[in-house]
Amino acid sequence: MDQLQRLTAGDIWHLAPELTLVVSAVLLSLIDLLMPRSANRTVLGWLAIAGVAVAAAFVVGDIQSLKPGAGGQPVEPITLLGGSWRIDDYGNLFKLLFLGGTALVLFMSIGNIKEDDIPHRGEFYYLFLPATIGAMVLASSADLITLFVGLELLSITSYVLVGMRKKRYASNEGAFKYVVTGAISSAIILYGMSFLYGMSGSTNLAKINEALSNGYSSFEPLIYVSFFLLLAGFGFKVAAAPFHMWAPDVYQGAPTPVTAYLAVVSKAAGFAIAFRVLYNVFGLRGLRETTFHGDFLTALLVLAAAAMVVGNFVALRQRNMKRLLAYSGVANAGYLLVPIGTEFGLVHFSNFSEMFFYLIAYLFMNIGAIAVYAIVSDSSGNENVSAFAGLYYRSPATAVGMVVLLLSLAGLPVTGGFFGKLYIMLGTLQMHHYWLAAVMIGTSIVSFYYYFGVIRQMFMRSGSEEAALPASVTGRITMWICVAGTLLTGFFPHVVLRYIESIFSVPYDMFIQ
Repeated sequence: MDQLQRLTAGDIWHLAPELTLVVSAVLLSLIDLLMPRSANRTVLGWLAIAGVAVAAAFVVGDIQSLKPGAGGQPVEPITLLGGSWRIDDYGNLFKLLFLGGTALVLFMSIGNIKEDDIPHRGEFYYLFLPATIGAMVLASSADLITLFVGLELLSITSYVLVGMRKKRYASNEGAFKYVVTGAISSAIILYGMSFLYGMSGSTNLAKINEALSNGYSSFEPLIYVSFFLLLAGFGFKVAAAPFHMWAPDVYQGAPTPVTAYLAVVSKAAGFAIAFRVLYNVFGLRGLRETTFHGDFLTALLVLAAAAMVVGNFVALRQRNMKRLLAYSGVANAGYLLVPIGTEFGLVHFSNFSEMFFYLIAYLFMNIGAIAVYAIVSDSSGNENVSAFAGLYYRSPATAVGMVVLLLSLAGLPVTGGFFGKLYIMLGTLQMHHYWLAAVMIGTSIVSFYYYFGVIRQMFMRSGSEEAALPASVTGRITMWICVAGTLLTGFFPHVVLRYIESIFSVPYDMFIQ
């Protein structure tokens, strides 16, 4: 308790990114309460973006403070709250990703939220902030308690955001399914955590691993039980098959900006927690020398392959664009699981860099594609792939931008998605998982069919409307920001990868000692 109470001014400074979002959310809720009902709530969206920008500036300050010294030696991570909270570059990089994705989603929302669709527009803008706080808590957690608090903060806020379109049956249905399945997955994670606490007597990740390593012969069956419970719970959070059944209905029913948030920020938060917990609890010390370690990695790779196969093949039959993107997200969850399952080794220690690079590319191509979908569906009132028919003749620039984003999703040169998949596949080949590389290649080829189906609609089908495509300024700017990000990560992948590796240190930032 003494450790938990000793917070200095310097410690508070390191908590500034999260505290900034807390203060912003409280202030925006008060401003919304005091504003007249007839007032335009768009200003709350701009203020929310300002809060996100300030939080990002504090995260950059933390990165600077952890820069290697003159001798090139990495700086030790900062631990707070009795070791339950870590300020390291693993968390800092994820926080920048969360904040960047949130800012783009908020920016896309401004001017696109209609009162007859979402009655509480003010709440819609600032509810993204507590959700992002939850994601940031996950990235900095070194303890099961803080980790679960962050997980629930992100989850509960997401449930509310999905159900914001109260007058639509699909939104109500999606929110209800999300609450029920989300609660079940949280219970499964908590059940797995209870086994870890029972075996170790601690909630600290490093102490749990030490206890499991020392008592492996006694705890072996329970270690398997706890691992598979956590794997199932985390599989739900990242929408990896066979734990993905919530995703299509939730993506379809949620407001379009919320769909973008779930597809990028919430999914990335799931990978942040999965990578850190699974490796620090099950992948270190004495457990590496046991038969469990091989089973641990095999289970991750099988889950990755299942997600790739199920996501891509089921997407072939989708006609609703949001459901297509949901199954695309299931497949991409599989690709992102591969670096976690290929293990750190002497010949392959860039797992984190591979995963994080693809997450950056995934952010741009997904938010960009959903921004184009919002423009098209708002114009036509049609949420199916057929809404893109004749888009090239109505808005050539928008169609070309969408082509770039779809090529990146398919993994074709020269886009960020291509190099993201390439780096992951090369890491897989380095560890001699040839069967998994074959699954990656085969399922990527399958994905060409449904991505090119959208392109075929834009260029080779005539639409029902011939007028120019109306769109909000913020929606178009969001699309072009994402197109630019997709092309830049495609033309200069080595620059992005080198920057990630210059910040991130495996022994200091990945592993909790």
